[in-house]
Amino acid sequence: MEPVRLKYGETQIELGMEGAKSVQLLTDCQIEPITDLKQAFLQAVEQECIQSPPLSELICAEDLVTIVISDLTRFWMRQDKICALLVDYLHEVAGVAYTQIAIVVALGTHRPQSEAELQKLVSPEVYAKVQVCNHDCMAPDLAYVGTTSYGTEVWVHPLAVGRKVILVSGTVHHLMAGFGGGRKSILPGISGKKTICQNHIHSLSPQQPCSNPMIGMGKLAENPVNEDMNEAANLVAPVFGINLVVNSQNEHCRLLCGHWKAAWEESCAVVEQVMGVPIQHKADIVVVSCGGYPKDINLYQGVKALLNAAQAVRDGGELVFLAECREGGGAPEFFDWIAPLRRGTLDADLRANFSIAGYIFYASCEVIARCKAVFMLTQIPHEQVAPMKLRAYDTIEQLLQQVDFTGKDVYVMPYGGYTVPILAE
Repeated sequence: MEPVRLKYGETQIELGMEGAKSVQLLTDCQIEPITDLKQAFLQAVEQECIQSPPLSELICAEDLVTIVISDLTRFWMRQDKICALLVDYLHEVAGVAYTQIAIVVALGTHRPQSEAELQKLVSPEVYAKVQVCNHDCMAPDLAYVGTTSYGTEVWVHPLAVGRKVILVSGTVHHLMAGFGGGRKSILPGISGKKTICQNHIHSLSPQQPCSNPMIGMGKLAENPVNEDMNEAANLVAPVFGINLVVNSQNEHCRLLCGHWKAAWEESCAVVEQVMGVPIQHKADIVVVSCGGYPKDINLYQGVKALLNAAQAVRDGGELVFLAECREGGGAPEFFDWIAPLRRGTLDADLRANFSIAGYIFYASCEVIARCKAVFMLTQIPHEQVAPMKLRAYDTIEQLLQQVDFTGKDVYVMPYGGYTVPILAE
């Protein structure tokens, strides 16, 4: 067959799979992009609101408004375009002064954004008009809003209290929470580190040294991570939610707006239909790209593609993983978990000192252990990922010398961060 071209950083990599028994491309369903974003936005926040009055009826000129957005690792959703439309709408339609509007970047435990990155996230025009700030999960002035039934003490950014809060986020499948977006803008987005850890500890099985079987891609019902996040968001009580569905080309395809939870749940159903890819069987080899920069900006983000691909490969199969990772591990502590991995105390240490980066590392090691081999094209030093059993290579030529496609069933996932293989029952 013809070689396939996959994105890697800001370049493309060509791969041949000579001798393969079968090669199948796993991609998202084609969904038409929105052609007139401004018109679609106005319809979504006025005529098409889900279980909510129009946004103009929820905001008045006297209100203080906080818009919560995601950080640079999720810039593929192009929220800058939505921010520009939303800020103009609040000012021109609802009569809210620019000085009464603040935008908080929901970093969770991610690194703060630079001034240039903040401008990029909201657009330079918006950055010049309203307050834009990073969330700090360790800040001393976080506000306590209550405790969930799971015992999670909810501390959030002070600009989420006593103001009208609007969530802007992109909906995708998520390893722990079932789906990202929506209530994740609150927890972990603008929550304190203690709050985040108390929530995310539910990712581990309460009985066995493994991940909790109740969590996973697309799982919402009875998922303790998701249910706890919903309770935390309800304590903040956002006034409105704007949920973005984008295709693999980073084009806006749907805007689902209204009640923060109901509209988000509708967006989850759309994402499951668009990005969930049915498969009849698992393959011998899965070749997966994150989809290029910024989806492969670091391993912390890039492993989403690896985790998705793992759902399509048989036990004892092989993965070919393309992730440039120009920022290395991403979360500063990501590779710190190699030490307990080497000691054989990873599970115990994570339970004693839980962190999101630690769990992402833990889940990655779980799926790698199921495979015969995982070959990785990356800029990360080979010795840094070797303890995880990732076999790293500098060039695709070096990597492909290690892979034998002869007689194998192969899946290729060009946008592994988007597409979630779903095995037919």
